[in-house]
Amino acid sequence: MSQEIPIGATTIGIVFKDGVILASEKRISYGLTVMSKAGKKVFLVNDRIGVAFAGLISDAQAILRRLASEIRLYELENNKRMSIRSAAKFLSNLLYAQRPFPVFTETIIGGIDDEGNKLFVLDQLGSLLEDKYIALGTGGVLAISIIESEYKDGMSLEEARNLAIKAMKAAISRDITSGDGTDIVIISRSGSKEEFIPMK
Repeated sequence: MSQEIPIGATTIGIVFKDGVILASEKRISYGLTVMSKAGKKVFLVNDRIGVAFAGLISDAQAILRRLASEIRLYELENNKRMSIRSAAKFLSNLLYAQRPFPVFTETIIGGIDDEGNKLFVLDQLGSLLEDKYIALGTGGVLAISIIESEYKDGMSLEEARNLAIKAMKAAISRDITSGDGTDIVIISRSGSKEEFIPMK
């Protein structure tokens, strides 16, 4: 009989006035064992769409490869950009189709398009919800308590970035399976970028 191994993570998404921020810490742990201190769980799919994961890294990487290729194929065939909602719905359908053999990861997808700044969360079976802020993983409960108390509509990039860092620090300080710094993806009207924030 197999034993379930808890997979730790803290992953955050926040909508701000001109875009979205996705963030995740770098520790890869299985149970009480730290496997890596240099894991990557947040990615730019293209200059307008990003994804972040909490869960099994191999599943996250497989989802990322499939999503990126499908978005690129759609845009080549239709000569137009895929909306964030359409990308999220594609991912929802993909995860639901795999329900007999579900992935062991939760996913945040967000970005900017003609509809505005969008952020969606998906569970293992493809349930799709839109929100203005999201926190997932073993440290998610700690992170969301900070975000929920301080989030407001129309936040600036600096305010949203500082809130994401503050929430991540709270999670890392109390969740043993989260740590070793934070990767951040910022997608805004002025462009997209990735950065690393060292944390204890």
